[in-house]
Amino acid sequence: MSSISQAATLPISFDERQHGRFPETENHVDPGDIAVGVVIGRTSEYFDFFVYGIASVLVFPAVFFPHMQRLDGTLWSFALFALAFIARPIGTVVSMAIQRRWGRATKLTIALFLLGSSTAGIAFLPGTASLGFTAVWLLAALRIGQGLALGGSWDGLPSLLAMNAPKGRRGWYAMLGQLGAPIGFILASALFAYLYGALSHADFLDYGWRYPFFVAFAINVVALFARLRLVVAEDVEEQLNQRELEPVSATELVRTQGANVFIGAFAALASYALFHLVTVFPLSWIQLYTEQSIVGFLLIQVLGGFLCAASIAMSGRLADRYGRRRTLGTLAAMIAVFSGFAPTLLDGGTLGQDVFILLGFILLGLSYGQSSGTVTANFAPRYRYTGAALTSDIAWLFGAAFAPLVALGLSAHFGLGYVSVYLLSGAACTLGALGLNRALEDRERD
Repeated sequence: MSSISQAATLPISFDERQHGRFPETENHVDPGDIAVGVVIGRTSEYFDFFVYGIASVLVFPAVFFPHMQRLDGTLWSFALFALAFIARPIGTVVSMAIQRRWGRATKLTIALFLLGSSTAGIAFLPGTASLGFTAVWLLAALRIGQGLALGGSWDGLPSLLAMNAPKGRRGWYAMLGQLGAPIGFILASALFAYLYGALSHADFLDYGWRYPFFVAFAINVVALFARLRLVVAEDVEEQLNQRELEPVSATELVRTQGANVFIGAFAALASYALFHLVTVFPLSWIQLYTEQSIVGFLLIQVLGGFLCAASIAMSGRLADRYGRRRTLGTLAAMIAVFSGFAPTLLDGGTLGQDVFILLGFILLGLSYGQSSGTVTANFAPRYRYTGAALTSDIAWLFGAAFAPLVALGLSAHFGLGYVSVYLLSGAACTLGALGLNRALEDRERD
């Protein structure tokens, strides 16, 4: 067996990676410079992501499914929401082939152009009142375009950031890219809260909801130039090459590193399962089954976004002190405990619902802040770049893609207890994957 094949079957400890197993190179890139590009890129992607998610609740049922009951229209909107996550791994595979032939900058330009075009296309899309059911098909096609683009937007900068971080602070630098999620969510929620409160309901559904998509397009343009400027810089490009952050075929990756893809995807599942259960799903529940103000609830979620950002920063400190794997395992157990209280809180009036959101965002930040470490830690250097991207895609697909659809559908028909079941299953998958990774390490030491 070749040395590469042997490396592919022997996962390396998360914490061994954390404490300096990455090789150093002479041409060191300032982690702060990389961090700026990572945060800008992730913020633009997540803003786009949450604009669509919030619109799936507040806009799309009325604009694209007006002849259905509100619950049914929302469920159909969530089904379209999931399409991007299904398309995302396909986008990664295609984009890796593009990069191997034409380079990283070309791939990134195509991906972000597709993302911006799909987002702007949604902003201009008429509803079914004008186009009939054709409007739904066009929305589905544009949503798939967003998913393909997100799969192609992986630039390897988060991995490079972790590798260039000072020893003993890799947990801190690993969490920086994750800050894009709460920042994007805060901006999207605040913008929708303003428009929903400032406009009449008719004006909001007619044209008001389109403004966040225009803003998303503008942010994508800025992010494109910022990220291109960074990845084509000579010192960064040299570091990416030296660190072997170059694409390999998906077939080769799965054949040689299939176990690591599986472990990486499921090790982060608790975070990804919680992700939409404190962002998109509660908004749909509030609108359909409570009298709470939509604007007021969005502002509570904005507060939750700030708590999430602070918790992500704290996760870096915890991971550096206690180790990434122990931090993830502990947080998965806490999410499992939290799942038991979810039905009571969501059914507990305004106070209970707000407590669910704020506690959920704190747990999300602590767990999601280190979830990126589970993506890259196990891979042999040659496969780290493609493995990180594809493993993240699969984690999103299994953990988050159908969370709003499943949680709302089951809760509406059978009760809120199914929210607990969903969260508990995600926590169990994380603990199981971490245990499997530990068992493989112990077997290798023996």
